[in-house]
Amino acid sequence: MAHFINDRAALVAEAVDGLVAGSGGRLARLDGDPAIRVVLRADWRADRVAVVSGGGSGHEPAHAGFVGRGLLTAAVCGDVFASPSVDAVLAAILAVTGPAGCLLIIKNYAGDRLNFGLAAERARARGLAVETVTVADDVAIPGAAQPRGIAGTLLVHKVAGFAAESGRSLSAVAGAARAAAAVVRSLGIAVSGCTMPGGTTEARLAPGQAELGPGIHGEPGIERIALPQAADLARLMTARLAAALPGDGPLALLVNNLGGTTALEMQVLTRAVLATPLGARARLLLGPAAAMTALDMHGASLSLMPLDAATEHALAAPTEAPAWPPAIPVAAPTTRALPDRLDRGSGPAPSHDPAVARAITAIGTALVEAEAALNALDARVGDGDTGTTFASAARAVLADLDRLPQADPAALCHALSDRLARVAGGSSGVLMSIFFEATGAGLAAGAGWPAALERGVAQVQAHGGARPGDRTLLDALVPALAALSSGGLAAAARAAEAGAAATARMTRAGTGRASYLAAADLAGVEDPGAVAVARAFAALAAG
Repeated sequence: MAHFINDRAALVAEAVDGLVAGSGGRLARLDGDPAIRVVLRADWRADRVAVVSGGGSGHEPAHAGFVGRGLLTAAVCGDVFASPSVDAVLAAILAVTGPAGCLLIIKNYAGDRLNFGLAAERARARGLAVETVTVADDVAIPGAAQPRGIAGTLLVHKVAGFAAESGRSLSAVAGAARAAAAVVRSLGIAVSGCTMPGGTTEARLAPGQAELGPGIHGEPGIERIALPQAADLARLMTARLAAALPGDGPLALLVNNLGGTTALEMQVLTRAVLATPLGARARLLLGPAAAMTALDMHGASLSLMPLDAATEHALAAPTEAPAWPPAIPVAAPTTRALPDRLDRGSGPAPSHDPAVARAITAIGTALVEAEAALNALDARVGDGDTGTTFASAARAVLADLDRLPQADPAALCHALSDRLARVAGGSSGVLMSIFFEATGAGLAAGAGWPAALERGVAQVQAHGGARPGDRTLLDALVPALAALSSGGLAAAARAAEAGAAATARMTRAGTGRASYLAAADLAGVEDPGAVAVARAFAALAAG
């Protein structure tokens, strides 16, 4: 797998430089030893308790992305997935610790415990007041002797950072952090491992599999499962978390992206979690956001912390660290009614025509069955959704079949256009909506089918800007309609198929996303919109 790096050995140092350079002067880094990579607040005056954390890199934005007023004072960055050295941690302590002292927040991994622990001892030997708090929030293994510290650590950072910024003593800041660490619980899920920079992806999961309870260093999960739908996954994960959480009161919920999960998936998962009995207890929501990642792991984690008034205030308090996902009060979704002007009325009265019903059913069924094949074609020359666009439209029309004015051609075309405009996204869906709208207008004005269909095609060209030969659905639709006038459905189906096949020989697209591709990427690949039209005519001819 390709990565945007120079030298793997210099990766972390260069990343730290990039973070500091982009901070607008808010952050600084220690200089003088390339093996010591410490990011700290540029405005720090050592007049309060310093809060320091860190660990291996590869978890960005954790930990350096959370350095800022109200959060961490400094973060120590080790190599990718490797604890920073004792000297690096000690350098951070010495750089930021004043008379008020320093709190080290440590994730419960052996390397972090040892290196941060020894650095704390050496700092104390130099006369500095240093306390440590270890976070072990992972509930993947019930009863584990040493639970891992994962994304819940960030909630402990925030509680400690708020206490320190408020001017509290070291013992009070450490006490608040220990209380938070004692009750925070986390659990992860992943459908892939991660890729080390400069390395290759390890494919240890079969399609449709997931790992429950993965670590944040690419470690396999404790349990391999068949990936359920998001709602079932949310119920599974929250049930495990509920069994480990103390009390039954309100909660803060952090929905964390482990690095490679799309925003759409994270939003769906968040909705699903909030719909569970445990999610109903969430008063504050943080995310969904990439907070503590595992490089490019396709996964997510949930962290929950019981709330009292003080903890809620600490988590919701502002911070200058821009990577921090703000704590938002959970509320029911706000909705508004559709604009009245969008309502086109009750529409024409339903009517029935067996031949029309059979034709619509045949086309709709064919497009639904072609969804995966059309998406695969579109993935090579577009954004991979043409099959879903046509299939979604087909499902909507089939669901309304008995409510359509099947016996009134003009009204039927208008009704089809209306439904396509409501449910069909992408250019293909709206072009077909335009086609039916214009065809229906032609029929309503007294034109026969050939003239009405020509009007539909003309409007598609006018609004879409494409012509036959531009590698679009018109390359199948135009010859099919021409053949329909003279040879009937069988001839139209053959013409549509030939037109779609011809698009594979077209190495330039006149419009759409394919117009941005090189000829080599288009050669030999049929246009998915044209193939969809050909499938529709083939279904008509077969019926």
